[in-house]
Amino acid sequence: MSRSASTCAVLLFYGVVSPLVHAQDSYPSRPIRIVVPTAPGGGSDTGARLIAGELNKRWGRPVVAENRPGAGTIVGSEIVAKAPPDGYTLLMSPSTLATNPASYKKMPYDAIRDFAPITQTLYVPNLIVTHPSLPARTVKEFIALAKARPGEILYASAGHGTNPHLTVELFTTMAQIKLTHVPYKGSGPGIVDLIGGRVGMMATSSMTVVLPHIRAGRMRALGVTTAKRMQVLPDLPTIAEAGVPGYESVQWSGLLAPAGTPREIIEKLNKEVVAILRLPEISHRLANENFEIVAGTSQEFAQLIKTETVKWAKVAKIAGIELE
Repeated sequence: MSRSASTCAVLLFYGVVSPLVHAQDSYPSRPIRIVVPTAPGGGSDTGARLIAGELNKRWGRPVVAENRPGAGTIVGSEIVAKAPPDGYTLLMSPSTLATNPASYKKMPYDAIRDFAPITQTLYVPNLIVTHPSLPARTVKEFIALAKARPGEILYASAGHGTNPHLTVELFTTMAQIKLTHVPYKGSGPGIVDLIGGRVGMMATSSMTVVLPHIRAGRMRALGVTTAKRMQVLPDLPTIAEAGVPGYESVQWSGLLAPAGTPREIIEKLNKEVVAILRLPEISHRLANENFEIVAGTSQEFAQLIKTETVKWAKVAKIAGIELE
């Protein structure tokens, strides 16, 4: 190769690479917004605010968590899906990112195509809880009761197509039982009616709310929906252990950017956020609220979204859940 050709090749190389290097080196140069598509409170909101505060300290740039709830998290998620792919508008999404396609006919974005996963931040288990008037103290006894009284037991959920709804539908499908769904506008009203005995069962991740009622005997915990037991309730079996092998359902959250965001920015965000989540003070705070930290790679998070989307679509189809 001649000297001039070699020089051109070098210039061409730097012409391609330098914008990418510059994107990473100069990022962030202005405020970052983390959109939380839920109301304040809960895992997504808590995680977003903790991460925003630490990024602010590390980078010396304003990083703000902004709640944009509505339409089962679709409103806030759409904002990010259609934002410029420059790393300045991010999404802290709950697991509705993977369940909404199984519940809604028309989605303004594609969960896999329109987002660039950064990292799964955390997950929280659901508890399967019942009213103590039901004569069933274990998962196996509950299944036997439901088979003896098909469709008679009412179960509450946080709303149509929500994770608690699909969590119970997965349970009924795998246990081959029939229950009657009573959707509420959030977990709170459902918990109130469960305590009052107006419904007999529900799945909920509101640990800080239900644990005092469980300990006081106002509701009964049959099992935890994760693959492993909870540290806060070490004697409570998993649903899989207690009678439904292979069962698992969790509510997770994770950080994403619009599709097309430079890979260097995704990697920089992943590195920083993973480090933040592993800080002792952050992990301790989240553990106190019964959240399990994940802090994995962007590739692992991308695979989770794909797997969960397929899983819940199958559950919704088998359960005959009508799309809204």
